[in-house]
Amino acid sequence: MIELHYLHGKPASKADLRTNNSDFIVQEILPFGPTGEGEHHLLHIRKEGLNTADVAKILSGFAHVHPKEVTYAGQKDKNAITEQWFGVRIPGKETPEWSSLNNEELTVLSSHRHGKKLRIGALAGNRFTLTLRNLTDMDDVLARLALIKETGVPNYFGEQRFGHDGKNLIFGRQMFTGRKVKDRKKRSMYLSAVRSYLFNYVTSARLAKHGLAKLDGDSVLLAGSRSYFVAEKWDAELLKRLDEKDIQLSAPMWGRGSILPQGEAADFENLALSEFELDRDGLEHAGLDQERRPLLLEPQHLTYQQEGEDVIVLKFALPSGSFATSVLRELFDYEDVKDREFRQRQQERREQEQN
Repeated sequence: MIELHYLHGKPASKADLRTNNSDFIVQEILPFGPTGEGEHHLLHIRKEGLNTADVAKILSGFAHVHPKEVTYAGQKDKNAITEQWFGVRIPGKETPEWSSLNNEELTVLSSHRHGKKLRIGALAGNRFTLTLRNLTDMDDVLARLALIKETGVPNYFGEQRFGHDGKNLIFGRQMFTGRKVKDRKKRSMYLSAVRSYLFNYVTSARLAKHGLAKLDGDSVLLAGSRSYFVAEKWDAELLKRLDEKDIQLSAPMWGRGSILPQGEAADFENLALSEFELDRDGLEHAGLDQERRPLLLEPQHLTYQQEGEDVIVLKFALPSGSFATSVLRELFDYEDVKDREFRQRQQERREQEQN
């Protein structure tokens, strides 16, 4: 994996993330409300110590339906406290007693009938409450919070997109050289890892070389949408719209078709991606089309609370498809305690197997 560029320079403060599950709280935001009728049951569930697949399996068994009838809008980590939406399709009028599922790990907060299937990605965003412990430089963190409120952070895909030790990226590239993957979900996951890596690479390269400078021919996104247009020349009107956040700079999500920027911006992206011919060809042959993703990510409603000299609690919201770790990496040189513990267990198992 590449060393991604820091927009505000590498953080001075170290910190620990996820010392406890309660240090990482995520709440999904649906873009719609339940209709109140239909064969789909929308369940709002709080979970801890369970991943999304664990909960889906529990719901499938409890409702006596095929696993394919249980859906969710997004994946959530088990080493956290998350409030997540699930959909369960149950034809007919039967309504299970969902509250009987409640235990220390899982609580059904509410249940509603709904007319449509809950699909992957059907989220407006997520709210985060994150506690960082053992900070070594609170002043640096507070100064960075002010910068982030003003300019945002690079909109990088987080490490979880690439799997432990980058295995999703490795398997994706192996598919391009003949590896057969029959499982559609795994295939999609591997393709997404490769595509996300190219986005991160171009974003990092651009910020390292040009900072927040605009390039003639930039492919500019309309804020809050996937619609774009080419800024052939950056005039006063376009600069004003960018400053007012009506439009956004973007970087490529690679796929079939002509590259979307023009001129200087196109020249930069073509040069940055010139060494990734295998990745680009593989994504194109997989049927993905050229798309754009915002270059920067701006946390919404960002607040913080200090607890003593070395603990801080952050609260903010992010749109769907964004990563809280991209915000954290601009604030702290942090270590994920749960990830460290996982790697330690792996090492201990390897040593036991060798003995």
